Amino acid sequence: MTYFLTMPTPRSSSPLNRGRNVIMMVSDGFGPASQTYGRSFWQYQNNYTSDHITSLDEILVGSSRTRSSNSLVTDSAAGATAFSCALKSYNAAIGVDPNGVPCGTVLEAAKKADMLTGLVVTSRVTHATPAAFSAHVAHRDMEEIIATQQIGDYELGRQVDLMLGGGRCFFLPNTTEGSCRTDSRDLIREAQTHHGWKHVLFSGTEFESLVKARDGAVPLPLMGLFNSDHMNFEIDRRNTQSDEPSLNRMAKVALESLKANSREKGRGFFLMIEGSRIDMGAHNNDPVAHIHEILEYHRTIQVVKDFVAQNEDTIMISTSDHETGGFTLGLQVDPKIYPEYLWRPEVIERAKLSTEILTMKLMAFHANEPKVKSAHSQERRRRVEHYVSTEILERGLGIKDPSMDEIESLADPTVRSADVMRFLSRAISRRASLGWTTMGHTGVDVNLYAKGSPDIGKYTMDKLRGNHENTDIGNFMSWFLDLNLKDVTDRLAK
Repeated sequence: MTYFLTMPTPRSSSPLNRGRNVIMMVSDGFGPASQTYGRSFWQYQNNYTSDHITSLDEILVGSSRTRSSNSLVTDSAAGATAFSCALKSYNAAIGVDPNGVPCGTVLEAAKKADMLTGLVVTSRVTHATPAAFSAHVAHRDMEEIIATQQIGDYELGRQVDLMLGGGRCFFLPNTTEGSCRTDSRDLIREAQTHHGWKHVLFSGTEFESLVKARDGAVPLPLMGLFNSDHMNFEIDRRNTQSDEPSLNRMAKVALESLKANSREKGRGFFLMIEGSRIDMGAHNNDPVAHIHEILEYHRTIQVVKDFVAQNEDTIMISTSDHETGGFTLGLQVDPKIYPEYLWRPEVIERAKLSTEILTMKLMAFHANEPKVKSAHSQERRRRVEHYVSTEILERGLGIKDPSMDEIESLADPTVRSADVMRFLSRAISRRASLGWTTMGHTGVDVNLYAKGSPDIGKYTMDKLRGNHENTDIGNFMSWFLDLNLKDVTDRLAK
């Protein structure tokens, strides 16, 4: 069932139907198996029966096909560009068509129609998905340029009113420790001096102080860059006391702030929220990081659903750009033996940190362990093996029954970090009877979810039911908000 094979015409020739809101939610790398995983683990944690459904299950309306213009298996850049520009483009494309020509995005068209706009992510804000809504470059790795466009230094000027996530390093001059830029531009200073950003925050503490001072709705424009790189995995954010807000907290504040600031002039808003690190947990084949990102996304979905239920002319859409990991619930270790169809959620529940953090801890231990006569001396090996078995496996992953092969492999001073992460991820996945087919993306269809406020009619919501091309989602948002993406594309070409 496909409703928008071509760009829809605006619903009227009049100015924007003021006051309408769209909340686009992207669960990066989140396929149907991951939703089953999230539901099953949530039921186990809360002692729910198998008929309990999650905040996402309640609003399932269809599915989305994910291929890009040049591959059955898309990447996040092309996947997000399909949502933002309502067109297919090549893998790595950020807000450009297959010829590399900039295409107007839903966010930019909303801004042109005098709406407020926002981006809330747990990745770097310059990463593929948020970039595809707010920038135009030939390749996703051009994050220095993406950052300059996001603050407002390009043809259209500042288009984003609220931007929360990680990626601070791309906004700092190369003279600053931790900068990712190759030039000396200070984008934080430029944003505030030349592009009207009122506030730029670097920590969860600063964020909460401002929220408290403004009774829950922060002043706009506001930028929060809460980590130099991606924000922490949710399980690490909770267990290492990092000074970062959660995704659901950022989403709640963003919604209230956009509502408060748009209500003054009777205009609506467009907000994109991404559960970015669902994908990264799957890339690592880490079922621990993956599940806690999924559960946090469920909490964020509930926040948005509550907002939609209480505000007229509002629609939320949630879908994924692609699936990651070829994730499966069920693992047959030996094909010669009839499989035991098991699911061991208690294995996942015992884990306290992501395999990413544990890999960093182990590699730091290897690097800092004092050298003795030989790198393979018995004394050194005993210390490392003790650290591996207690700090990494037992306290980190909750694995109390490691084999000597597992301990010795991780204790090897020549082990590479990539091998450590894969080893840890496989160790816990195997014990939980979970499988992965790849550390990359797959081409399967992904679920599509949607909910409209009580005043939104069945005719409107029915347009999202069934199986769709990913571009249909961009076209639907454009139609609902009465936007003209072509006008923005034309402006970019001047």
